[in-house]
Amino acid sequence: ELYVSHFSFFRTAKIISLERKCIAMDILLYYFLILNVIGFLLTVFDKQQAKSHKQRIPETTLLTFVFVGGTVGSGLAMLLFRHKTSKTSYLLKFWLIVILQIMAICFVSLDYEI
Repeated sequence: ELYVSHFSFFRTAKIISLERKCIAMDILLYYFLILNVIGFLLTVFDKQQAKSHKQRIPETTLLTFVFVGGTVGSGLAMLLFRHKTSKTSYLLKFWLIVILQIMAICFVSLDYEI
């Protein structure tokens, strides 16, 4: 019976661990979803401001949203609205951030089972 109770404990601990991982993944999902929506909207707004010759959003702000996780949203808006696609310095910074993010994902995934 002692063996069964220990097994039961570890099984319960494993289920709790999986539940925590699911909660963490949900938080990450919403974090990236919100950041990508904001990144998309900021890029579209900056494009509209550029068209009407009004005050623009600084590139550092746009790139900060890319850096902290809004890469897909910002990139999608760049492609759909053809914004910042001919500015070489911006594109170099954007793709450098993308490469760094891919490297970070690879580094982190080496320590975890997916």
